[in-house]
Amino acid sequence: MEDRAPVELSIDRPHSARMYDYYLGGKDNFPADREAAEDALAVFPNARVMARENRAFMARATRYLAGEVGVRQFLDIGTGIPTSPNLHEVAQRIAADTRVVYADNDPIVLTHARALLTSTPQGRTAYLDADLLDPGRILSAPELRDTLDLTRPVAVSLIAILHFLPDGDADPYGIVRTLVDALAPGSYLALTHATADLDPAAQEMAAVYQAQGITAQARSRVEVGRFFDGLELIDPGVEVVHRWRSDSPVPSELTDAAVSIYGALGRKP
Repeated sequence: MEDRAPVELSIDRPHSARMYDYYLGGKDNFPADREAAEDALAVFPNARVMARENRAFMARATRYLAGEVGVRQFLDIGTGIPTSPNLHEVAQRIAADTRVVYADNDPIVLTHARALLTSTPQGRTAYLDADLLDPGRILSAPELRDTLDLTRPVAVSLIAILHFLPDGDADPYGIVRTLVDALAPGSYLALTHATADLDPAAQEMAAVYQAQGITAQARSRVEVGRFFDGLELIDPGVEVVHRWRSDSPVPSELTDAAVSIYGALGRKP
């Protein structure tokens, strides 16, 4: 990466990426993030479970895409603070020539972006400083065009990001449609999204984020399914993430209410 001007991390205000890092047991967070995360844990004590199972879904979905259906190009938007294994590490273990573009506009992620650029010699990774609210900018960016061939299948990954785009302030369905429309047939959309369907306390957690100035909106299974309009849902469809193609039997103590985040994968015909 080229040298960049210093970025303002605003460590006196909580940040969703750093709160997520705290849930996962990471070290890239500050007192304001930890305090806000503890407030969220007070109303939804399973936030750490949600974060852990969300990461596990990302890895399984990526293995499915790279392994079972042979996708060799990924666009990961809303990347978050790098947490190993990152998407490119999962995919390149299966196919070393995989190409990945990471996109995020959070300053904290930008400061860690070099960790996302450790590609295999056969493959390639790139980092794009861009906002999901401007999908046209992402799709036309030189970093993307130099790395991915949009005439061939690409898997777009929107992991735990769309619940930060409320209906009133953004057009999340329109944004996803713009991204999918630009993809070649045989491309895929992978996403996860927090829900209050299974435990109303997840909505209280969203309220904690809102009180900190972080937009957040839990959505229902039907609302999450709408993101896949026009796509072929891969079995088992929109499912609580720990039940989506689990690698092993689900422990009885791991309840749907504890996880409270949906995941799904759809193919563009």
